[in-house]
Amino acid sequence: MGLRLHFVVDPMGWFCISMVLFVWLYNSFFIPQLVLLPHFQEGHIPGAVVVLYYLASLLCVTALFRASTADPGRLPQNPHIPHSEREQWELCNKCNLMRPKRSHHCSRCGHCVRKMDHHCPWINNCVGEDNHWLFLQLCFYTQVLSLFTLAMDFCQYYYFPSLTQTDTEQFVWRHELALLRVSTFMGLFMFGGMGSLFYTQIAGILTDTTTIEKMSHFLEEINQPRRPWHQTFAEVFGTRWKILWLLPFRRRQALHGSQLLPATLETARPRNEIRTGYGTHTLRWFEGL
Repeated sequence: MGLRLHFVVDPMGWFCISMVLFVWLYNSFFIPQLVLLPHFQEGHIPGAVVVLYYLASLLCVTALFRASTADPGRLPQNPHIPHSEREQWELCNKCNLMRPKRSHHCSRCGHCVRKMDHHCPWINNCVGEDNHWLFLQLCFYTQVLSLFTLAMDFCQYYYFPSLTQTDTEQFVWRHELALLRVSTFMGLFMFGGMGSLFYTQIAGILTDTTTIEKMSHFLEEINQPRRPWHQTFAEVFGTRWKILWLLPFRRRQALHGSQLLPATLETARPRNEIRTGYGTHTLRWFEGL
């Protein structure tokens, strides 16, 4: 697909992403081997449950790999600035390079990132304009996989019948601690942590503000008129097709102008326009409203 890999040299980030990979490996290999496959072989669960679990695991690790290796929107050394947008660019006081407004300099990565949300050590990468959609997918699929794992742990202890082809005493003494305690603890930790992070990210998209902007003292300057939720999400994910918002295997295409507007409004003639730092937002007044 012509994708370029982006790696950040940060030992702390490598440690954090290794912890995330360990949790994923544990849930993707131990849970199927100890719960899903044995109970599937004895007819306690349908094959669709096994397929869905592996699908959730695949989507989770794909979003993790893409979010950690995708370019978040790093600005080049000598960016080309269109003449009509020069007023929307400013000089970075750290790297002395021109950058668009709402960009931010990441001290850990050492460069400016377009519409940077924050630097996430758990993916060892910045979350910016070009990989924000992958970070959202990672938060979502991590919650799905964690919730799936918690459900399997609960069913193993309270719902599933005993396995006839497994030594029950040997199974309990060897695997109960790892399965019901470690797996449950990791599932609760990941589901709770990613759930709160996912909520803050969704709230930021709906209000068109980044995490850095929320923490700054210039919210009144950067706040923009509230747009419909499907337009803000389409801008982040790079497509108006909502089904594609869930797929981490594709390539994002930046949307601008009329691409963000519904087809029914694209043909309407505007009567007034407002220019902001990120394009032209059109206000339309129709007769009879």
